[in-house]
Amino acid sequence: MNKLLVITLMLCAGQLIAQEEPKMEVNELINKWHKAASEADFDTYFGILAEDGVFIGTDASENWQNDDFRAFSKPYFDRGKAWSFTTIERNIYMNESGNFAWFDELLDTRMEICRGSGVLQKEDGKWRIKHYVLSITIPNEDVDVVSAIKKEKDSLFIVNKKLR
Repeated sequence: MNKLLVITLMLCAGQLIAQEEPKMEVNELINKWHKAASEADFDTYFGILAEDGVFIGTDASENWQNDDFRAFSKPYFDRGKAWSFTTIERNIYMNESGNFAWFDELLDTRMEICRGSGVLQKEDGKWRIKHYVLSITIPNEDVDVVSAIKKEKDSLFIVNKKLR
């Protein structure tokens, strides 16, 4: 094989590895975050969420800024049982600079399959979750049934939001 071709292949392989390394870091961090919740490790869990991080829960009212989410979550962590999410599938994407990542994931939870998605930023050399959204998945053929179940509470929620 020609030396130029070998060098070119080695450079390409090196670039691919360099591009995958931050994704591996992000993947490991999200795994650690989920593990911290399942083990009720409050400090690790909230150490991964950015100071200005946001957690969007499955209920329409759950748009948690970090401090409020800490206060809401603390009793669950103190009891030694927060929540447990097992990853089924995850896709991670990066910007060209390598300082922002976003992801989507399917999770096995007590609510059955959920979807999580989030944004991370590298701050002072460490990845932090800036924004996370948890959604309950609904099979398309069941949307009408679920919508009917939600209708009354959603209507009240909308009225209350308009009154503010």
